[in-house]
Amino acid sequence: MNQNIDVRGLSCPLPVVAVRNKLLEMEKGILEVLIDTGTSKDNITRMAVNEGWKVVVREENGEYLLTISK
Repeated sequence: MNQNIDVRGLSCPLPVVAVRNKLLEMEKGILEVLIDTGTSKDNITRMAVNEGWKVVVREENGEYLLTISK
């Protein structure tokens, strides 16, 4: 079951905190994350990979869709 979270417009560290809390809730599955800054993309990707998740990044019109799965 896919889950989605939109953290566009939030300032760091809020996007990382929101995504991390969602991943802890899920334990496994697929989470799609909408973000609008490169910094958030990098920080969320680093956190997810460090916690054992796989991350696929797609960029579109200056925004990013991260597909995080385990």
